[in-house]
Amino acid sequence: MNEIIATNRLDLIPLTPDFLRSTVAGKLADAESMLKLKIPDEWMDCADFAAIRLRDFEAGITSQPWMPRAIGLRSTGAMTGRIRFHSSPGPEDLADLSPEGVELGYGIFVDHRQQGYAREAVSGLIKWAHDVHDIRSFIASVRPDNTPSFAIISKMGFRRIGSHIDHVDEYEGIFGLTVG
Repeated sequence: MNEIIATNRLDLIPLTPDFLRSTVAGKLADAESMLKLKIPDEWMDCADFAAIRLRDFEAGITSQPWMPRAIGLRSTGAMTGRIRFHSSPGPEDLADLSPEGVELGYGIFVDHRQQGYAREAVSGLIKWAHDVHDIRSFIASVRPDNTPSFAIISKMGFRRIGSHIDHVDEYEGIFGLTVG
């Protein structure tokens, strides 16, 4: 199931294992050919991200519909960022906070920030998960210094439900949203 999620301006395009392998191998032209978007050089800085997501898929932590997605701007054919669920629904690490929920994350490339793409992509991903998979509980973890992400999730109705120490980002607030 490689369904593209369409919003007003964006296409959220699944990043397949082959696409992730091309990224890890540094083959930007191959990756662009698979995705059918113009991919900025900034994406190649995400090779570690691609390798981790590929390992998650191969280990069965994430299944194809829950794989990361490119955020494509339909009007220009440019990849503006990435968005993803951290796993398939109901992972063990969310058992206490959101037993049937999913955690999401996203990143917008520098040249595309402050244009509403993150909020539109997050809204589209949540709508898809709710409408297609009946997911009602969503989690976002945000560092205290990530003011743009905090503003986005606050406007969307996420509320603080906890905190934790992340091995990469250190201290993060945990925010939840229930829909439906």
